[in-house]
Amino acid sequence: MTERFTAGRVPDAGIAQLFATEHRWQSWLDVEAALALSEADLGMLPTEAGDAISAACRTERLDLARVREGIARTSHPLMPLITELTRAVGEPHGGWVHWGATTQNITQTGDVLVLREAHRTILAQLGRVMVSLAELTEQSAEVVMAGRTHGQHAVPITFGFKTASWLDELERHGTRLQELAPRLSVAIIGGAVGTFASFGKHGDRVQEAVADRLGLRPMRVPARSITDHFAEFGCTLGLLAGTAGRIAREVYTLMKTEYGEVEEPVPAGTVGSSTMPQKRNPQLCQDILGITAEIRALVPLMLESLHNEHEADHTPSGMFDALARACILTGDTLERLDLIARELVVNPERMRRNLDLTGGAINAETVMLELGTKIGRQRAHDIVYQAAQKSATDHSTFSSLLAEEPGIAQHLTGAEMTALLDPASHIGRSADIARSTATEGRRASASIHRWLAGTDRGHSPVRKTAG
Repeated sequence: MTERFTAGRVPDAGIAQLFATEHRWQSWLDVEAALALSEADLGMLPTEAGDAISAACRTERLDLARVREGIARTSHPLMPLITELTRAVGEPHGGWVHWGATTQNITQTGDVLVLREAHRTILAQLGRVMVSLAELTEQSAEVVMAGRTHGQHAVPITFGFKTASWLDELERHGTRLQELAPRLSVAIIGGAVGTFASFGKHGDRVQEAVADRLGLRPMRVPARSITDHFAEFGCTLGLLAGTAGRIAREVYTLMKTEYGEVEEPVPAGTVGSSTMPQKRNPQLCQDILGITAEIRALVPLMLESLHNEHEADHTPSGMFDALARACILTGDTLERLDLIARELVVNPERMRRNLDLTGGAINAETVMLELGTKIGRQRAHDIVYQAAQKSATDHSTFSSLLAEEPGIAQHLTGAEMTALLDPASHIGRSADIARSTATEGRRASASIHRWLAGTDRGHSPVRKTAG
């Protein structure tokens, strides 16, 4: 993958290396070790064999060049690793390696360990973003700006209210990610088609023991055709990408020269163009827009991967590839989003100037509602509507047209009209919503970190009696 030119100023999320080949191999070896130790505890193989296999399940104990050559020669993802592990264990215990398991038992369970690491990293990142957005939301709780619907001025809001809507969505994505974790973190050790036939009388006890050693849960039905838990994770990343893209699009728009209301961090020395020295481009926002579009495009692929044939086909491999890509891209997105949230420049003066572009028309609802208490809502709407439409078409000042309207002057004084046309008078509970959302965002972030701490269990298959 080509490195993005903003990479030099954006922290590495650390997710890409989780999916590196050797890291995946180590996760597969962790499963092989857990399998051998569990089977030894159940009396399916000698205790000495379980210990010997477990000790050899480290990539540094293996000839990885031989493994790569074997994969190229056999077109099989795991057998060369098993062969090399068997060689490393040696006699008399090497013959017990991979006892009763099928390839997907090892690769899928190992890949779940990788996905668990990625999932935890993404959750921790999201928690940081939520804190950064909570700070921005609280600081901007009373910064008045134009609320816009359909691209047009609607009624005034505060910038904190706008960012509160971002934070509110992200909080739910955090909840979704926590809720799906138990469904994602499962071991599939059921043998060739998931019936436990190869494990004899011990059956599902092998899967339970392996899962316990790895800090996973056993699949209730260890069918190799089941992939909905992977698709759920992918769809949730798609939802997160949707929100991140929405935030980036909003900042991108408000950063346009014609708006000038906010600006993403533009460090000194950043060059926007080789020919236009004045350019201050929204590079991080553009990154996020492109990255999140790719994440969302991967969701249909993951949904299609639910269509397995019979008891197994190649679907899980395709699902994992798409999900790995989505995880890496999500990490890249969240690092950029956190940088924007922490260092966003807010321009209240420009927001105020933009509020005044319509000469007070953004407060038309305020005037209509107050006048409606005197003459009824519909009559008030008609009068204010005529003034607003006239000001828009002949470029008259909305406030002056209201002052000239007999149906208004006899009911509202000049001082009352001035107060009604003040944008700050019609922001409703924007500031309160912003502050309460900021508080809730911090609470949710703290909850994420407590959850991570409470589930921080390594997946090294240490020696443990199966019971």
